[in-house]
Amino acid sequence: MLKMALASTPTTRPDGQPEQAVAVVCIGMAGAGKTTFMQRINAHLHAKKEPPYVVNLDPAVTYSPYQSNIDIRDSVNYKKVMEEYNLGPNGGIMTSLNLFTTKVDQVIGLLEKRAAPDPENPNRKPVKHILVDTPGQIEAFVWSASGSILLDSIASSFPTVLAYIVDTPRASSTSTFMSNMLYACSILYKTKLPMIVVFNKTDVKDASFAKEWMTDYEAFQQALDNDQRGNAFGGEEGSGSGSGYMGSLLNSMSLMLEEFYCHLNVVSVSSLNGTGIDEFFEAVKEKADEFRRDYQPELDRLRAEKEENKRKQREKELEKMMKGMSMGDAPSSSAVGDIKADDDEMEPLSSDEDSDEIDDEQDAEGLQARYEAAMLHQENSVTADASFAKYLHSQRGQ
Repeated sequence: MLKMALASTPTTRPDGQPEQAVAVVCIGMAGAGKTTFMQRINAHLHAKKEPPYVVNLDPAVTYSPYQSNIDIRDSVNYKKVMEEYNLGPNGGIMTSLNLFTTKVDQVIGLLEKRAAPDPENPNRKPVKHILVDTPGQIEAFVWSASGSILLDSIASSFPTVLAYIVDTPRASSTSTFMSNMLYACSILYKTKLPMIVVFNKTDVKDASFAKEWMTDYEAFQQALDNDQRGNAFGGEEGSGSGSGYMGSLLNSMSLMLEEFYCHLNVVSVSSLNGTGIDEFFEAVKEKADEFRRDYQPELDRLRAEKEENKRKQREKELEKMMKGMSMGDAPSSSAVGDIKADDDEMEPLSSDEDSDEIDDEQDAEGLQARYEAAMLHQENSVTADASFAKYLHSQRGQ
């Protein structure tokens, strides 16, 4: 079972609470410069003498420009997975993630150990940042069961921030920009984690236009009209009208996403020359505080609700099995009671019946107590959800 206590470091925040390592999960479409961005922020933290703990979750990457502390490629061979299961590239990535997720408890244990002080080595500083790189096939991670498990596990132990990387030159058209925003919106509400939108490659094209579109509805409408007049959405040659359907759709989406923009931090960076990295980490700090203030209580509530439902299900299963046992043992109990009454005439039958009922109740209570103790002992293993019938069978076999 994953540890739910948040790992802490010896430093403290202004409010007096212990400082916690912050997990930054980098997500972005293929070609957005996600790996280069990871290299840049990793080098930035090393330059500040605050080396991060780096986790690579992309099994298909052939070359990584940075060194990972935990690398999925050390545990899973992507090419062999494709060959063994007859899978394509995306299927191989998902299967590799599924295999890696079976060891998620070990991964979280390593992260928590590295983010906490080491009594045996007091000179080693706990890490302040955990950087997580994800596969370029964004849907294979965000919308897969293994991706959800990995994100939930990290968020259960550390304040977690999503960094959604956007290719700024590609997002210069209104349609591509809106596609990226819709993707970011869906990821935000799927993961329920704070997000920073990072407009990358600003050395090629400045991201001021994107920030203006996100804050000024009229500016986006003007850009949308320009794209329509330039036939950016198709249409008859020389008409200058474009696709009226596409323009209407983008117009409606921009109105819908106004509320979504309010919950985002937007930064523009260049992974090539390092501009905007300080601004990015300021946004990370702000989002980490937001995680503790707004997201952590909700995660705790959902976790407690899940545990309560699990407990009720076990009690329901136990009650059902106990009723089944009492119905099946009724004939034998009465038969034994009659024999005892025949052998011992000094003791009335009613007393024997009462004694048998008491013994049955004590046996049932003892069996229930033993089962609950066994289930509590098995909480940390994969057999935590084993049925009461299996437990009863194993007890009778001893």
